Amino acid sequence: MKTYKNIYDKLCMMNNLANAWRKARKGKTKKDYVIGFEKSIRENLLNLRKELINQTYKPKLLITFIIRDPKTRKISKSDFRDRIVHHALIRIIEPLFDKIFIYDSCANRKNKGTLFALKRFDKFRRKVTNNLHSEAFCLKADIKHYFPNVNNEILLNILNRRISDEKVIWLIKQILANSPNNLSNKQAKTGMPLGNLTSQFFANVYLNELDYFVKYELKIKYYLRYVDDFVILHKSREQLEIWKQQIDRFLNEKLKLELHSQKSKIISLERGIDFVGFRDYWNHKLLRKRSIRRMLFTINKYKYREINSEKLLESFQGWQAYAKWADSYNLRIKLKEQL
Repeated sequence: MKTYKNIYDKLCMMNNLANAWRKARKGKTKKDYVIGFEKSIRENLLNLRKELINQTYKPKLLITFIIRDPKTRKISKSDFRDRIVHHALIRIIEPLFDKIFIYDSCANRKNKGTLFALKRFDKFRRKVTNNLHSEAFCLKADIKHYFPNVNNEILLNILNRRISDEKVIWLIKQILANSPNNLSNKQAKTGMPLGNLTSQFFANVYLNELDYFVKYELKIKYYLRYVDDFVILHKSREQLEIWKQQIDRFLNEKLKLELHSQKSKIISLERGIDFVGFRDYWNHKLLRKRSIRRMLFTINKYKYREINSEKLLESFQGWQAYAKWADSYNLRIKLKEQL
């Protein structure tokens, strides 16, 4: 595998930092912290560049809070200047890794995403069932507590195989150490904060090891992964059970992870499969109830004046664009009437 060195200078270039700032501010230009940073934008970017070049850069402590939408999640928010650094880093290293990711790794990648995953799942299902004429099964799997349990030492070893620039690795260590799991120990052990751009990218890097095991060692044909959720389709339930045990063993031994025992099941494709927010049946798709509850939750927040009409409309338009891929016309009309 090709390794890359002497890339830290590119990361620190003013042009890269300026582009990273533009990415970080997108959709947040009215936020006070963005406005404050941009009052002295050139000076702030130059100071950030100096800290990176001198390797004196230290990220500020994360702000951690709980959101309920309606599922309860702990989100860790980085300071705006740190988000600029995240974008600057990802702009440089993402192209180096994306070219080695498998085709069917769907999340947080250009020209991939939910719609891509839905189309690939439908194609796989038709192939494995002889165009819906024969029975087949799906291993629908979920990794237990994925983000909090990522082993940072293993992650760094994986990154080192591709990046031989010690300064880039130093910067990554600074980011990984700034985790809710590691506040009392600056030597990062486990976990990545949910909410960081870098965490989304590192999630794919880490599970690329699983992807290669599945595709090149087990030689599984119909495999599709979206972050820590993945599906495998096959005609034989027994074969899926064997693969499930092999994958669980690999995750435990190589990545210090495990499959979620309650959420990792082998299901007949005729029953419908929950994947990327939809319940996918042979002849139709339904939105998962959680997605509907999330939109109703947002509407109620507006009714109780917790958000304004602009925020409500923005949320509904995004949800509607997503929901249209399911058989949801009547539902969308009904919810629109509540706005």
